[in-house]
Amino acid sequence: MSKPEYFIGLMSGTSMDSVDAVLVDFSAKQPILIASHAEAIPKHLLKGLQHLCQPETDEINRLGRLDRSVGQLFAQAVNNLLAKTTVTAAEVIAIGSHGQTVRHMPNLEIGFTLQIGDPNTIAIETNIDVIADFRRKDIALGGQGAPLVPAFHEQVFAQPGHSRVILNIGGIANVTYLPGNKDQVLGFDTGPGNTLIDAFIQQALGQSFDEGGAWADSGTSHPDLLKHLLLHPYFALAYPKSTGKELFNQAWLEQQLADYSHLDQQDIQSTLLDLTCHSIANDINKLAPKGELFVCGGGALNKALMQRLATLVPGYKVDTTSALGVDAKWVEGIAFAWLAMRHHHDLPANLPAVTGASRPAVLGGRFKAR
Repeated sequence: MSKPEYFIGLMSGTSMDSVDAVLVDFSAKQPILIASHAEAIPKHLLKGLQHLCQPETDEINRLGRLDRSVGQLFAQAVNNLLAKTTVTAAEVIAIGSHGQTVRHMPNLEIGFTLQIGDPNTIAIETNIDVIADFRRKDIALGGQGAPLVPAFHEQVFAQPGHSRVILNIGGIANVTYLPGNKDQVLGFDTGPGNTLIDAFIQQALGQSFDEGGAWADSGTSHPDLLKHLLLHPYFALAYPKSTGKELFNQAWLEQQLADYSHLDQQDIQSTLLDLTCHSIANDINKLAPKGELFVCGGGALNKALMQRLATLVPGYKVDTTSALGVDAKWVEGIAFAWLAMRHHHDLPANLPAVTGASRPAVLGGRFKAR
């Protein structure tokens, strides 16, 4: 038996529903998920983060304070994760922390991306080295800094002779195309995943998400509104491309709905779910007419989304990544543990064909606990 090689992955995505923490052993050929934990984001912190995602005054002070607070929350997630196991902090090589994205603007003249969650705070409060700030090296190399998980998808899910698409549906949806031969892997953000459907049900019913897509399913989609939403210029962009709440947010949605205020709310919700499904399906069908589609992320648990998507990609056999032995809920967390492992072994972790960077690179910086 080889000695375990423990890394922890920390992920809090665009949807900001919780901090996902996973303990992973990389000593075998495939990563082994040892334990997982979802740490709820306290209401006051969530409010502060949502606030920070909108340009306003006093941003630097708020950013500095939230950077530390998010670091403390991430550390708490790690300590609570380890409390579920017999593994000690001393046995963990490093934590891979994605941080909480508060701005993602890769297409400016001087592009940038910004994640907060102070890695020094995490390192001190867990007594484990932290590898963080994975995206900015890729941006410095002319890339988008996103998506980073396709490199992990290729390593874990690619199989010769199988044309596969791995679809992660968090706040934003991203795809990885694994053609099943040595051809280049592709990956990019397709557009909104759960971000708009979550925002709308939150505003309308005060619920944080539409459980199983039931509310959307109680409505009828409005074809003209769907067509109107699909005209967003992002959908027509060529990849490499990445996006976030900077483009697809409540303010944009309110603007789009201005001429459709007469619609029933559940009909709007149904149309927003269709926007997610159609924008994803349009891109998948362009990549290849048929193959296998494996879904992960929170969207994999949305029954209505999965059913509607399946009808839009008739050439694909649709399942979740759990069918390939990796729990659909924890794929992104495991990917950031993997990114930490790559950094530790001095191995590149970006795919230039995916992000647009000028070359592969070792990503992230190490923040020592001692």
